[in-house]
Amino acid sequence: MAKQYPKELKERAVRLVLETRDQYKTESAAIRSIGAKLDIGPESLRNWVRQAEVDAGARTGTTTEESAQLKALKKEVA
Repeated sequence: MAKQYPKELKERAVRLVLETRDQYKTESAAIRSIGAKLDIGPESLRNWVRQAEVDAGARTGTTTEESAQLKALKKEVA
């Protein structure tokens, strides 16, 4: 079962990566470093950062809001 993280921790971790990634050689290095400090797996943190970029319009993909709407519509149909 996947480890559950509090919403506040996710938001803080993503904010730290976005604010400090230019201080690291690569974004992956920033993610590994910050993830280790906060006891978050690097792939989890990488996924959260990517989703935050989608939600902000900086990357293509399905936003969190769109995913919630699709889930609700599927529930209605079922």
